[in-house]
Amino acid sequence: MLLTLTTTHRPATDLGHLLVKHPDRVQSFDLPAGTAHVLYPEADEQRCTAALLVEVDPLRLGGGRGRGKAKAATPETFTLGQYVNDRPYAASSLLSSALAKVFRSALRGESRDRPELAATPIPLEVRVPVLRCRGGAELAVRVFAPLGWTVTADPIPLDGTHPEWGDSRYVALTLTGTFRVADALNHLYVLLPVLDDAKHYWVAPDEVDKLLRAGTGWLADHPERALITRRYLAHRRALAGHALARLAELRLADDPPADDSVADEQKTDAPQRASLAVRRREAVLAPLRASGATRVLDLGCGGGALLTALAADRRFTEVVGTDVSSHALTLAARRLRLDRLPERQRDRIRLWQSALTYRDDRLRGYDAAVLMEVIEHVDPPRLPALEDAVFEHARPGTVVVTTPNAEYNVRYEGLEAGQFRHADHRFEWTRSEFASWVERVAAAYGYAATISGIGDDDPEVGAPTQLAVLTRQEESR
Repeated sequence: MLLTLTTTHRPATDLGHLLVKHPDRVQSFDLPAGTAHVLYPEADEQRCTAALLVEVDPLRLGGGRGRGKAKAATPETFTLGQYVNDRPYAASSLLSSALAKVFRSALRGESRDRPELAATPIPLEVRVPVLRCRGGAELAVRVFAPLGWTVTADPIPLDGTHPEWGDSRYVALTLTGTFRVADALNHLYVLLPVLDDAKHYWVAPDEVDKLLRAGTGWLADHPERALITRRYLAHRRALAGHALARLAELRLADDPPADDSVADEQKTDAPQRASLAVRRREAVLAPLRASGATRVLDLGCGGGALLTALAADRRFTEVVGTDVSSHALTLAARRLRLDRLPERQRDRIRLWQSALTYRDDRLRGYDAAVLMEVIEHVDPPRLPALEDAVFEHARPGTVVVTTPNAEYNVRYEGLEAGQFRHADHRFEWTRSEFASWVERVAAAYGYAATISGIGDDDPEVGAPTQLAVLTRQEESR
């Protein structure tokens, strides 16, 4: 079985540093079921391709023992099936396991020689010439496209000389996009066995941790997370239920409002469309980048969804996440993989426990601060304390605020009149109410403000999320 990874980033041969595999050598690795080889069919400054070739030994594959008393029910569990099957030829969980062993450092985002490049998205093309895809080409699009990949999944004919026989259960998969190499490899590590819908080994409880670790930063928000989880865990209900519960916990910590889950449910006819949570993060990042900020505070960071995006952008030299909940900070550290980041990257990130309604000297002197879906969780009588702590005491150059638009709630099915999008919301403002608050705060603390919407703009009720960007005016203080 074969997988190739190509980049046109210049110099393209830096791919060897990111994969920790030298382009001038063929390297081989022993696997439980065979041998993996890494080689470079092309390697120059303009274009570099790394190929992972896995040779499966049927004798070694058939001799493995499952953990536990039971073994996953697959066609290979009967004697002949151990020797006569498609495993040596079609991409499967065997290829996924090879990725984990051969590119261990790259999967963690580590590169001793190119640490900054390891944290930078670069143009990539992935090719898997033969992939067993239970669900057809359409399923390959459903699982990869929401992550930002451009997907080409060409069905392979059952027999090229007899087109009337139709297509086989295999596809030739090509993915193109701009990603960190670590993100691309983790996508493949999880989704190749998902498309195959089979595992070549016994699925034990530790597979849940493997799934959540590889899915950090993308699986919790994926519209097909339930399907991915069930298939990755070989349809073991208890394990899948546990994994989905932990993913739900991450979603609540990362983005407490329920509007994203409602919005996702109403977008099933457009699986490639980004969720409101993703669009919100992009809308917050844009003014931060435009402001020229390099030291940024994520106030009320929750489980770290925005922190992950901030940390991935090298223009932000210092990123601080604060939250009143120690549990949320633990989730954020896990999502950021702080314990596995190279020291230089880890030193850019700080997590502090802090309440936004109290002055905190540690928050002074930063270029920008973000209050993303935070203010609506504060009791209205406590808002003046938050305003003082953020705009008067911390006083960053730019403050970005997002909050739900209460008028848009009528567009959510199942949300009753007067009901908030999340049980912990203390209020939800209309557009005029939010504008009044922003204008008052800007005037009181010497900021200029602009207000806009995030998400599809309904002509009657506006966009689902409101956005304000407040810029400090030095001459007015």
